[in-house]
Order: sequence, then structure tokens, then C-alpha cells
Amino acid sequence: MAAEPPRKIPVVFYRTRGGAEAVRDWLRDLDAADRNAVGQDLMRVQYRWPVGMPLCRALGDGLWEVRSALPGNRIARVLFSVHQDRIVALHGFIKKTRKTPDQDMTLARRRKREFEI
Repeated sequence: MAAEPPRKIPVVFYRTRGGAEAVRDWLRDLDAADRNAVGQDLMRVQYRWPVGMPLCRALGDGLWEVRSALPGNRIARVLFSVHQDRIVALHGFIKKTRKTPDQDMTLARRRKREFEI
């Protein structure tokens, strides 16, 4: 019996009412090595969902984070939710403190609520 191909869950980007895709724009602003690292990690989540630590971690309230190690000993996070069999990228940032800043969590939660309406 042939192995079943991996199931790919589509990744969609949160879009503002004005049409901007904040996470996609953030990714485009990263240099090529950083963008590649984050993109590879998002792809791993796409093909292996549900994924656990160390790549992916639940934050509560239906929010998850993709944890990407970047060159130069830096860390990036993409906050997302899963909605109707799609991964919705809500917010991306370079992490500078041990704890995820409240403002980043608040923004992701607000975008998640907007997306679900």
C-alpha cells in the first residue's frame, strides 16, 4: 500500500480592512536568511499540524506561536490560529524579551476575533 502524501493545511495571512497583510509585509521586510528560517518553520507547521514543542506552542484562547531561531542568535515568532482548516497568520515579530509582550498578544487576539466574524 502506497504511503499517503502529507496533508497540507493552507496558510492565510490576516488582512486589514484596508487590504494590508501585516505578517506578509513583516516577512518581506526581513532579510533573506531570516525570511527563509521563518518560512521553513511555517511550512513545517503546514505539513505536520498539529505540531508541538519546540517548533510550536499553544498560547491559550486558540492562539499558537511558531518559534523560529534566526541567524545571529535572534528569535522570531509568528502568532496564528487555526480557523476552518486554515492556519491564519495574525502577527509576526522579533522577540526581544523572554516573555511575549502583552501588546503583541493583545494585537493577535484582536485580529483573531476580527477574522472569526
